Amino acid sequence: MHRYLSTLLLSAALIMPVAVRADKDDDHRRNHVKRYYDRDSRDWHEWNEREDKAYRRYLKEQRREYHDWAKARREEQREYWKWRHKHRDDDDH
Repeated sequence: MHRYLSTLLLSAALIMPVAVRADKDDDHRRNHVKRYYDRDSRDWHEWNEREDKAYRRYLKEQRREYHDWAKARREEQREYWKWRHKHRDDDDH
């Protein structure tokens, strides 16, 4: 009996992180949060209202017309992420 209980507890401990991660991914899908990977900085960014505001500020500083982020060329997205890492939300702009 002790062996079965130990096996059950060990199995639960090993599966728990996977279950928590899957639940977190489901939350992103349910809330329709888009995530983008920044290859140069090797990190993920959630595209939300705050990110959209920063993107609009970036386009304004670059004297470019607004266009949808998802339709931007890959090179333009890379330029934006470089800019974004230098301009955090707490900057006074």
